[in-house]
Amino acid sequence: MISVNDFKTGLTVEVDGDIFTVLDFQHVKPGKGAAFVRSKLKNLRNGNTVERTFRAGETIGRAIIENRGVQYLYASGSEHAFMDNETYDQFELSSKQLEWELNFLKENMTVNIISYQGEILGINLPTSVELKVVETEPGVKGNTAQGATKSAKLETGHSVQVPLFINEGDVLLIDTREGKYISRA
Repeated sequence: MISVNDFKTGLTVEVDGDIFTVLDFQHVKPGKGAAFVRSKLKNLRNGNTVERTFRAGETIGRAIIENRGVQYLYASGSEHAFMDNETYDQFELSSKQLEWELNFLKENMTVNIISYQGEILGINLPTSVELKVVETEPGVKGNTAQGATKSAKLETGHSVQVPLFINEGDVLLIDTREGKYISRA
């Protein structure tokens, strides 16, 4: 058990039978009445974000999340196969569980699997990945003041805004948290 007074960003907790990670929290001490903790929690099972208020000093269950290295093997319809790097066991996750992650996932890529008491909740991508540009318009000089961008389609199908000097075939460094261009690789 853990007190809500000890909340930290990234902490995983169990509330009402669901597993949440703390995205944001704020200790509030009103002039009149009891203190409380206002928090923003992300459900690891379905990805929903909820705001929840707890009384100061209230205790809730701490969820110990296990991270293991796995390799992405291939996609078969709406199922995606992974292999555990230590035991070589294979398992599949659905496209629904990997909606955002599929924008950056390539075959043979190593990622971390998130599990709680044997239940697989999802995957953690590296903070940045290298992806190749497969389609973009040629950059046109002129009529630009500063920081002009164009759309580029990556090998995974994800589109990002890139500077005009990026061409087809370039390998880019992409931030997986926001899905944005960082630099050329």
